[in-house]
Amino acid sequence: MRVLLTGAAGFIGSRVAVLAAERGHDVVALDVHDSDGGHRLDLRHDRLDDVLAGVDVVCHQAAMVGNGVDAQDLPGYAAHNDLGTAELLAAMARTGVDDLVLASSMVVYGDGRYDCAEHGDVPPAPRREDDLAAGRFDPRCPHCGGDITWRRIGEDTPFRPRTSYAASKVAQEHYADAWCTLQGSRAIALRYHNVYGPGMPADTPYSGVAAIFRSALERGEPPQVFEDGGQTRDFVHVDDVALANVLALEQVGGHPSDVTPYNVASGHPFTIGEMATVLAGAGSGPEPVVTGDYRGFDVRHVVASPDAAMEGLGFRAEVQPEDGLARLATDPLRTL
Repeated sequence: MRVLLTGAAGFIGSRVAVLAAERGHDVVALDVHDSDGGHRLDLRHDRLDDVLAGVDVVCHQAAMVGNGVDAQDLPGYAAHNDLGTAELLAAMARTGVDDLVLASSMVVYGDGRYDCAEHGDVPPAPRREDDLAAGRFDPRCPHCGGDITWRRIGEDTPFRPRTSYAASKVAQEHYADAWCTLQGSRAIALRYHNVYGPGMPADTPYSGVAAIFRSALERGEPPQVFEDGGQTRDFVHVDDVALANVLALEQVGGHPSDVTPYNVASGHPFTIGEMATVLAGAGSGPEPVVTGDYRGFDVRHVVASPDAAMEGLGFRAEVQPEDGLARLATDPLRTL
């Protein structure tokens, strides 16, 4: 199968390229930066019809990443992620390429879903400044103001984007859905949870918290853990994310003519505090420091159910977080 891979020089894209080639697929690499043996093109401005010639399926990894927590970031994410995806889909329509695997993200869910003893399944109420200042970091029920507990979220969880990046990921899924309807095409949206592993960007504004902690340990500094460290996430290894992509590439043609979303997660929740402790222990570094600092827009808990990906793609994560995060303490990182 001939695969056009956008973002082929990136952290995740480079691993997808290797695994897809190992499984016998012909990978056409495309990136706005240099890509070994690939095409250096900008999805927003360069005509893509020639590189799509003879392609069976597109794996769309290219994106401006990071949180985008300032409203001034909105135009940049729209210009890169929204326009780039729209131009790619238009070119696929012109050239008759009908299958897409899209890199989406768990950020589309915002702060996930919770259970209230009185009101059942609820979205969290916005966290109050007086609660945060008093060290109450878990959100309240939006109806009664009482305690709520996080629950695993499925792919039918409503979108609640909280940042520029999250809004752009929602937009990418909507563009893909419209393209499927207009063209009778098929797409799989892989909603990555917290991806980590060798080759991830080091301590930059666009790196995840695992890389930030790892970089602090390399400097001999303790990881600075915000809030009380009880924020819950699902950390999924980049090799597992690559596997999910290749499985999706091999099966998207058999999916319905719309966007089918799948959570890509390890299925083993970890708190931020636990992750920092594992990294520090494996790297023989100083113990993490729980600072109590907070940012009102941060997500408290978001944990996925991996069941749909297992049923629909046969995907199950192979790297357990306690093992993969321990290896991250000495894994090589990418410096930008």
